Formats: sequence, C-alpha cells, structure tokens
Amino acid sequence: MTKYRHGFHAGNFADVHKHVTLTALLQALERKDKGFLYLETHAGRGAYDLERSSEGRAAVAGIERVLAASQSHEELAAYAQAVAGWRSRSGNPRSYPGSPLIALAQLRVQDRAVLIELVREEASALGRTLPALESAGRRGPHVQVIEADGFERLRAYLPPSERRGLTLIDPPYEAQGDLARVEAAVAEALRRFQTGVIAVWYPIKDARDTAAWQAALRSRVTREMLAGELWLHPCDSRIALNGSGMLLVNPPFGIAERMRAWLPALRALLDAQRSGGASVRVL
Repeated sequence: MTKYRHGFHAGNFADVHKHVTLTALLQALERKDKGFLYLETHAGRGAYDLERSSEGRAAVAGIERVLAASQSHEELAAYAQAVAGWRSRSGNPRSYPGSPLIALAQLRVQDRAVLIELVREEASALGRTLPALESAGRRGPHVQVIEADGFERLRAYLPPSERRGLTLIDPPYEAQGDLARVEAAVAEALRRFQTGVIAVWYPIKDARDTAAWQAALRSRVTREMLAGELWLHPCDSRIALNGSGMLLVNPPFGIAERMRAWLPALRALLDAQRSGGASVRVL
C-alpha cells in the first residue's frame, strides 16, 4: 500500500490548480437544476492543517497567495470563498479544505456525493470532518464515505441514478502502474456512463512522459477531452513536480473558454519567478 497522503501537497500550486478547476466544473454542472452525483476515487482526509503540513512553505506560495489577492474571475473568487468559509467554520485560520470539502461546500440539496478513500485513517478522518458541514445541509444520505480502492469501486456507482455526474480521479502516482490504472478507470467509467464528466489530475514531471500518456489515453477514449495545464518550471527540468494538469473528459459547455480566462490569471498569481506557463487545449 502506498504511503501517499494528500496532506503532503495540501495548498501548493498543484492543489490550488486542481481545486479551482473542480470549482469551475461544479459551477458549470449547477447551471442545470437537475441533481448529479459527485464521485471521488481518492478523497483523502478532507481537511489539512498547514502548520503541520510538510508542504507549509509551498502552501504560502499557493493558497495563501491566492487568498491575499483580489480576484477578477468568478472561479477564483468562489474557490477563495470556499477556503475562507471552511477556515471560519473550523475555527482554524491555517486549515485547508481538500477536494471533498471544496465540493460539498458547493453541492446543492438535490446533489449527492460518494467519497472513496483507501487508507483507513484518512477515511476515518474524513468521516469525522463531515459534521462540521452540518450547517450546509450535507449530512445524511447525501454523502457517503467509503473505505475502499477507488479504482476498483468506481464501477459500483456508475451509472448514477441521477443520470448526471462528475467523477474526480486523483491517485498518488507513486506506484508504477498508476497511470495505466487511470487509463483503465477512465475507459471503464465511460463504458458504464458514456456522458459522465470525468476530471483527472496528473503531475507534470517530464513533458515527453506526459505527452505519451495523453496519447495512450486518447487512443482509448472517443469522447471529447480537454487538458488544462499549469507549470511553474520548464516541463523537462529535473524538479520533482514541474507542473499540474487537469484532464477533462466530456467537459461541460463553455468550460474551455472560461479556463482560458482564469487559468492565466491563476498562473500570474502563483508563478512568482515567471518561469512557467499555462495552456488549455483539446486533445
């Protein structure tokens, strides 16, 4: 079993990129009144204390930089509001909400969430965190926390009864086979639920490896795919994490145009050295 924890990266630039994209996707899906399923395969513990995080300094250059800036785009403003709202609710000014809490803060009463986490203590911590969201009406049957392998259990929840859904796949990428498992999970999700929206976070460590993986996935997927990428270092540099990618399958209408507006603004906030870049492209 991997030793990965989402807390190792809480609040850094890649986390911020992922969570703003998630916020934008949820906003797009909520333009229709009909409810949908939010399914997360690697949910983590829900909330993280940046004072204790090994990524504390990276968080200062990530989430803290975003919170300190005035926001000109609704997606960035909604994300900042979600983080500030969680800190107020938890009473900890250095707490950081992971993707489950970012999503639950936005979901409506007609929506539903299934949060899957493999590591027992992480899943237990997520379950203990949910009562803090009671004021938002997210308790009871609307939210399930499942301790399981998200890759294996994904098929059990698709297709959803709502016939609308967003699946977030964000594995550790520490095991050698994780990229292949992501490919298989996306293909299986589409086989069971062809019109569902899928969001995959992926690390950018080497541009050639990223391109090869995207080509392999493209050969298995016939649906529309969109890649939004943010990098703070040249994509072929010898740094552990050069950039962050979000691959969207069946992207909601208008999301590409919106991403082309807010992603450069986010890059301007996070890329203090001006050595990186951002792109939004159809694969």
